[in-house]
Amino acid sequence: MLPPDSSRRPALLELRQISKRFSRPLDLAARLAQKLGAAISAQTVHAVDRVSLTIGRGEIVGLVGESGCGKSTLGRLALGSYPASSGQRYWRGEGGTTAIDDLPATQRRAVQLKMQMVFQDPYASLNPRLRVGQAISEAPLVHGLITAQQRDAWLAQLLHKVGLDPSLGERYPHQFSGGQRARIGIARALAVAPEFIVCDEAVSALDVSIQAQVINLFMQLRDDLDLTYLFISHDLGVIRHVSDRVAVMYLGRIVESASTDEIFAHPHHPYTQALIAELPVIGGHRRDYQAIRGEIPSPLHPPSGCHFHPRCPYAMAQCQTLARELREIAPQHWSSCILDGGGE
Repeated sequence: MLPPDSSRRPALLELRQISKRFSRPLDLAARLAQKLGAAISAQTVHAVDRVSLTIGRGEIVGLVGESGCGKSTLGRLALGSYPASSGQRYWRGEGGTTAIDDLPATQRRAVQLKMQMVFQDPYASLNPRLRVGQAISEAPLVHGLITAQQRDAWLAQLLHKVGLDPSLGERYPHQFSGGQRARIGIARALAVAPEFIVCDEAVSALDVSIQAQVINLFMQLRDDLDLTYLFISHDLGVIRHVSDRVAVMYLGRIVESASTDEIFAHPHHPYTQALIAELPVIGGHRRDYQAIRGEIPSPLHPPSGCHFHPRCPYAMAQCQTLARELREIAPQHWSSCILDGGGE
């Protein structure tokens, strides 16, 4: 069973059975070797595997998991930056029950414009030859959201909104600190008046004090502009602070989803329990740190059944063959573990 209504808010974006596979075809030498009997085949990375996720209007959904689990790929699938290998996206603001990719071209472009991304490294995503004012205003000018005569006043207002002096628009990206570049990345995402923003490790490269400032900015903008976020991070502390709901991802699949308070208080899936057990606790009793055993398997050859079973201390024989869909184990709490009590 899939959780189409995991959010109590009206749905804004819905992903249904989204998958993404990256394949590298064999080159000429490999094809010749294959014809001669060599055991060579094309490599396929199973980055995202049949993920369904509903994001409510005005909600912040935190997406967590180890590096390489497919979080960033899922974020780009949600935006349409990557074409899905299978599955569909639905935008509830427009199009009703019609998949985004099946909408008329004009309507599809309007929907796509309402979805933007804030990248982990804003410097790498900015053209070093463009002044930041040019980089921020380029898209709204192209799409006719503002005119050239309106640009300066509009830019000054937007920079002020993200906590930057309007005069800084004449500088180049290399002239800014990391925290300022993060704000520039946010301003560029806001430039086309989006409703949904994917934040892909947007604060992970910042100092802790600057992280707090940028997170507070995200929260303020959510309230002021009625924004919806998919907040991708490997930092559970950040996710706990900003998110209304958390989805836990492992090797291309979402294994658990619940409200933030529920998932930190009552984690069900053994993988979620292991992640939360690694969080430092101030003032707590002394405990021995135990890392999750083994390494995350290769997405080239993911394990059969439950992907987590090679590392799970509670794995049973059926876990090697049975890949259970998410099921509702408590109100608005979904898990794919076959154990009634998870790993507890």
